[in-house]
Amino acid sequence: QVQLVESGGGLVQPGGSLRLSCVASGFTFSSYGMSWYRQGPGKERELVASVSTTGSSTNYADSVKGRFTISRDNAKNTVYLQMNSLKPEDTAVYYCKTYRLGWKDYWGQGTQVTVSS
Repeated sequence: QVQLVESGGGLVQPGGSLRLSCVASGFTFSSYGMSWYRQGPGKERELVASVSTTGSSTNYADSVKGRFTISRDNAKNTVYLQMNSLKPEDTAVYYCKTYRLGWKDYWGQGTQVTVSS
């Protein structure tokens, strides 16, 4: 069955960095675009970044542009989110999600990122 397993979250001080990973299985990873979403405390889930099937095209929310980088390795069925210059407002549960026009979306279970001194 389809599985998306995120890892790499944790507690980090403001200004620090984390790299999230999402390992996919159960489907043809290279046929799906991939996205990272997040949901902060008391907030709605929001799109953070997305990457095309080949990795050649990326998009970012304005709030993370210049600080976060999404990438993928199709040989490893993995999508990454490199997060630099973290701020307290980046505190959230981060989820990876598939996207493919006309096909069902799949979500991971999420990984907690807490930015605090």
